[in-house]
Amino acid sequence: MPGKNASNPERALSLEPSAAGPAGTGHFVEYAEQVTGAHRAILARGAAGREASLERHRYYYDQLRDLIRSIVAEGERVLCLRSDVGQYLDWVQPARGLGIEVVPELTEIARARHPQYQFRTGDVESLALDETFDTILIVNAVNELFDVQATLENLHSACTPRTRIVIVFYNFLWQPAARLAERLGIKRSQPEQSWLSFSHLTQLLTLAGFESVRRYKTVLLPFYVPGLSWLANRVVANLPVLERLCMVQAVVARPAPAAEREPEAASVSVIVPCKDEAGNVEACVLRTPEMGSGTELIFCDDRSTDGTADEVRRMQREHPERNIRLVDGPGISKAENVWTGFAAAQGDIVMILDGDLAVPPEELPKFYDALVRRRGEFVNGSRMVYPMREDAMRMANIFGNKLFSLLFSHILREEISDTLCGTKALWRADCVRIRALRGSWGVRDRWGDYELIFGAARLNLKHVDLPVHYMERTYGELKMTGRLRNALVMLRMCFAAFLTHR
Repeated sequence: MPGKNASNPERALSLEPSAAGPAGTGHFVEYAEQVTGAHRAILARGAAGREASLERHRYYYDQLRDLIRSIVAEGERVLCLRSDVGQYLDWVQPARGLGIEVVPELTEIARARHPQYQFRTGDVESLALDETFDTILIVNAVNELFDVQATLENLHSACTPRTRIVIVFYNFLWQPAARLAERLGIKRSQPEQSWLSFSHLTQLLTLAGFESVRRYKTVLLPFYVPGLSWLANRVVANLPVLERLCMVQAVVARPAPAAEREPEAASVSVIVPCKDEAGNVEACVLRTPEMGSGTELIFCDDRSTDGTADEVRRMQREHPERNIRLVDGPGISKAENVWTGFAAAQGDIVMILDGDLAVPPEELPKFYDALVRRRGEFVNGSRMVYPMREDAMRMANIFGNKLFSLLFSHILREEISDTLCGTKALWRADCVRIRALRGSWGVRDRWGDYELIFGAARLNLKHVDLPVHYMERTYGELKMTGRLRNALVMLRMCFAAFLTHR
């Protein structure tokens, strides 16, 4: 290793000029080599005791495992940078797992422990791969990288537009405690840490061509104390302000949308859940624009008694130029009716338009543009921005919706201004993935909105609230009655979100 500290790579490093060459680029390269060499020496020396360290601090790593599993779905193609002894890949059970580690000692242990995955030794900061992955995982390593921005920039070759970068890192507020733990022998020795904040990492991701999607904070107490650990990590750690003290943080990012260009056209399925909406069917057909390469209108008739199905059939006869379909709903709930429509959809994009037309169909192209231009991957209508028409929504409903939106925003770590707007849009491929998660929230969704919101958050889809105008109903009766009962249902949904997304 070149440089005056080569004989002892763990000594303090500096940028002082040396006889090896003139100050400038060459000297900077020398300095970089000294830093990375020192890091590797520390990691290599600790490799023999790494498995014992994992077992000794099992409670902390169990918390870390639960966080990563809540972010990364099983069965994906996963690239893990700084894969340690392979535990991170094993936690998420990928269909294809590739781990990159910087010292061969750790790579050999990982291969022996987890032969079902592939492990290589290499420089993660100048990575060059000829394959792409669904998830790129970096756990407790970004703080040790010499050049974080360069490392992130090199990841683009391994990304598709749908790839998620998952970076788990220490809260820099824990730096003094971490150093003390190392000196006392409680914690393994680690290379010098950069101690990035959320703000720093988000900015570095932006500079490297990525976009932050979601943030996570967890673990206030990294060791096990009966009762106290549960209280600290499951309750106190999720409270506003106090969550900023959590030791473990994570950022999920996606490749930023490319420079503005005309996107390829996509086909669209507009799901119209309806029960006794005969008077709105014709207006829906006449007012819903054709979008993309083709638009199908799927009326999901949930056992109406006012002739809604007959009205849809009349529209099919009178407007053969439109792709109008009629699907029989199960007559259980709006949620089940909506999912029946999703199952029948054939378009690349699926949208929901409530049969009361309180959200004007003329605004659907905005949802289409947001998806095809990659502004978002889950586009949620918000009725809480523009002024509403008189009698469109009662004041108590407005207040309740805003209150629950604040609760869900905190729990799901993203801004949601309206959880119950029926107009939503997403790619059908993502809808299929969310459908596979149904039933895993521990509570039944009556309306379908929460299953979509929960699922989109679980899959780390880019959420965008799109303001819409909200009109009063012109035909039929209000379906969402019983405000107290509905409020109790929403509280249960909040509790379910808290248990499954924290």
